[in-house]
Amino acid sequence: MEERHLAILRRHMVEVIAIHAELAREVLGKAALDERVMAAMGRVPRHAFVPAPLLRYAYGDMPLPIGFDKTISQPFMVAVMTDLLEPRPDDVVLEVGTGLGYQTAILAELTGRVWSVEIVEELASEAELRLQLGYTNVGIRVGDGGQGWPEHALFDKILLGAAAASCPPALVAQLRPGGRMVLPIGVEDDQRLSLVEKNASGDVHVRALMPVRFTQLETVR
Repeated sequence: MEERHLAILRRHMVEVIAIHAELAREVLGKAALDERVMAAMGRVPRHAFVPAPLLRYAYGDMPLPIGFDKTISQPFMVAVMTDLLEPRPDDVVLEVGTGLGYQTAILAELTGRVWSVEIVEELASEAELRLQLGYTNVGIRVGDGGQGWPEHALFDKILLGAAAASCPPALVAQLRPGGRMVLPIGVEDDQRLSLVEKNASGDVHVRALMPVRFTQLETVR
């Protein structure tokens, strides 16, 4: 496919996300996602972050396999999670679960710095190559994402692309007061997309929003 065809498909993907957001207004508490988030979804070439054999499906509103029993998330879910994070241009963000770097690229478009942790070395290496499209504000390392990245804490925002059985204490500790964390919480067949907010006093509030299905967060034993 030529770039012009991919651009058309990407615009259609954004339109579908907008429709899904309107249908989910009761859960989201609003009928439309943030304009900056939607603009980023329209700029980032999702086809650059999927395995080559799946290129024709890159702009379908569906998760896609990327190997190692991992997936690239559904575009609507990427948009919703990013919107919930309320990214700001000066934010320092921790991402857990780099995958091939699509969510990373979206965050890099919207924030000042993204530190991303991936447990699968092959995926981390591949993501670094794909992010050479021009994302210079990203750092990636291989490791246990549940332990965060203490050297770069505190983080203004944290996003997990895998489900944790409960809110990881190490990540809560690395979240700046006034910060937000978005993650799926639960076990394989019972997960809820959740928003974690830490107030200025350090108190934490967790709000479950909608049922989701993500791969489980892997930890180093």
